[in-house]
Amino acid sequence: MATFLHRIGRAAFRRRRLVLLFWVVAFGALGAAASSSSGSATSSFTLPGTEAQRANDLLSEKFPAANAEGATARVVLRAPGGEKITSAGHDTAVAATVKHLRASSSAVASVGDPVADGTVSKDGTTAYTQVTYKVAATDLTDRDHERFEDALQAGRDTGLTVEASGSALAASEAGASAEVIGFALAAVILFMTLGSLVAAGLPLLTAVVGVAISTSAIAVVSAAFDLTSSTSALASMLGIAVGIDYALFIVSRYRAERAAGHDPREAAGRANGTAGSAVAFAGLTVIIALAGLAVVDLPVLTAMGMAAAGAVAVAVLVAVTLVPAMLGFAPERSRGGARGRLFRGAVRGGRFRGTDHGRASLGERWAALTLRRPVRVMGIAVAALVVIALPAAKLELGLPDDGAAPASSTQRKAYDMLSQSFGAGFNGPLTVVVTGHDPGIAKDSAADMQAAIGRLDDVTTASPPVFNPQGDTAVISVIPRSAPASDATESLVHSIRDLSADLEKDTGAQGMVTGTPALNIDISDKFTAALPPYLMVVVGLAVLVLILVFRSIVVPLKAAAGFLLSVLASFGALVAVFQWGWLKDLLGLEQTGPITSLMPILSIGIVFGLAMDYQVFLVTRIREAYIHGADPAEAITVGFRHSAKVITAAALIMISVFAGFAGSSEAVIKALGFGLAAAVAFDAFVVRMTIVPAALALLGHRAWSLPAWIDRILPVVDIEGEKLSRHTAAPVEREPLVMSQRDGQH
Repeated sequence: MATFLHRIGRAAFRRRRLVLLFWVVAFGALGAAASSSSGSATSSFTLPGTEAQRANDLLSEKFPAANAEGATARVVLRAPGGEKITSAGHDTAVAATVKHLRASSSAVASVGDPVADGTVSKDGTTAYTQVTYKVAATDLTDRDHERFEDALQAGRDTGLTVEASGSALAASEAGASAEVIGFALAAVILFMTLGSLVAAGLPLLTAVVGVAISTSAIAVVSAAFDLTSSTSALASMLGIAVGIDYALFIVSRYRAERAAGHDPREAAGRANGTAGSAVAFAGLTVIIALAGLAVVDLPVLTAMGMAAAGAVAVAVLVAVTLVPAMLGFAPERSRGGARGRLFRGAVRGGRFRGTDHGRASLGERWAALTLRRPVRVMGIAVAALVVIALPAAKLELGLPDDGAAPASSTQRKAYDMLSQSFGAGFNGPLTVVVTGHDPGIAKDSAADMQAAIGRLDDVTTASPPVFNPQGDTAVISVIPRSAPASDATESLVHSIRDLSADLEKDTGAQGMVTGTPALNIDISDKFTAALPPYLMVVVGLAVLVLILVFRSIVVPLKAAAGFLLSVLASFGALVAVFQWGWLKDLLGLEQTGPITSLMPILSIGIVFGLAMDYQVFLVTRIREAYIHGADPAEAITVGFRHSAKVITAAALIMISVFAGFAGSSEAVIKALGFGLAAAVAFDAFVVRMTIVPAALALLGHRAWSLPAWIDRILPVVDIEGEKLSRHTAAPVEREPLVMSQRDGQH
């Protein structure tokens, strides 16, 4: 692997204009295709294999008109001062608001009349009307949204309180600058780390190219598949983070090879052969973790995982081809403050030779502290992560709804008004579908089911069955007394499903429950069932890759154990902030509530991949020194000497990028951004740079042992570049003369 990437690095450096042209053409082609595609993102998703999804599918089949994909909005109107909404004057204001809503767009299909439809609260102070559209929410124009807001404001001008919710409302623009925030912080960190505008700009430039190509490809794919609005955001988030980090590692290694005395082209080749090999295998572990999300069998999660995996694959390809090429355009200016500094602890003549020149770096001093007291350091680090992880035991999952929207939003205000006037369960209605092969059986079964549901304790109303034209399927609307996310509503769903099982035994008719509370239960059950096989597949494959890379059994297993600590600690932080509200004002979080159901398993996939990134980057450098003759303790010190600063910068960049996305208006992306930022901080600084060296110090030579029979059957990938040390010329022991840009081309 090292030899192959070494050749690619040298070739890219030499043929830099051709490599640059290739990536420019690729971006141009995909960008043009994306701009002409008609695909649009959606916020809906399906849950194959669950009762709630089977009920939804049956409704689409039996009641096609009622399940059209047109956008909807629910407008809530309340009279001031506790007055009746139907009293003289207020009824005129309601009628005028309804008229404005009907005239707000040519795409409006219908607007209900609150009085005629009976959608007035028992106390008479509040009413609501349902607005339906002929087109999907993604097809509504800015003009449609503006005129809808004008209609709401016209109602407010009459003295009524008017709020709205539903898919027809325009999405919030908050958090749209997340990428810009992440990039700005990354630029500052890169400049502070590399000390050169050119060197700092190179990772940013290549990351932009990679993300632009990835998001363009996703836009093209969206024309053929329904991708959620979070898919592109996740791919962009990861593409930026790993794209910058991967380029940073190669640029940093290039500067080290130049300082060791290699000419520019050879330094680019060696950087690609060593750091590029680490990038390739680190990227592979991330891709495995993300592609493994397909095991869950949830289309939205599979699409997000595959899109993000594609973005990481592009980032790897850009790093091992475009980065060496860009180094060829500025071989000296890329060095920045690294000029004139001898690379301490170099590998010369195939053997490691450490030096003691110069002041010890912060990374070396930290490694020395860890080596002096490995047991104490490991114990404190593990205990700290365990304490932070404790809130994870109270993790609550749910699908985002308007109850989780910011308190200042019209969606949240409408949600609260409906709960106050129509009951806590009004915002989480259940839909019971009863179907039978014979219309007569279906009619009797639906009547029996409606009566049985009405007798349950937590039911406010169970509407009379509404049948399809064929008479073989009925829908019963159930309004619980309790809030959608309450334990009482969950118990109610299970009680109705028990009644459905009894009904099928007695009559052969099927009963199924759907609605937001039922979907929450089903998605939680599905994720719980999918987690063990997902972890086995992803962790198992990644451990095999790491065994191949490090030729060790203990190191990969230790890496997996450290990942579990990181992800549990990040879940604990998520619960403390997003459920309990700790530090929520500092983070600008207006509303606490259950964690989005997609979050845990998606976070596990991403965090595992990123955790293996830092494992590969740090431990590869430690192993490189070890196999070239350093003893275990010295190898740890050398690894930290040359990797600690870069890994710290890489981690800070990822944290900055992810924290920028925590400002998103989308619940999934907001929680994911915070959770990933916390996980990277825990994994990079506590696990990889504290627990890992302490564990390696305690294990000594045993950390790098491998049973002979496994060693014989494993292929040699040479990620450390041992063959490069044997088959390429050793660098001179002095700093070469500074060459011109023209000289650096040869």
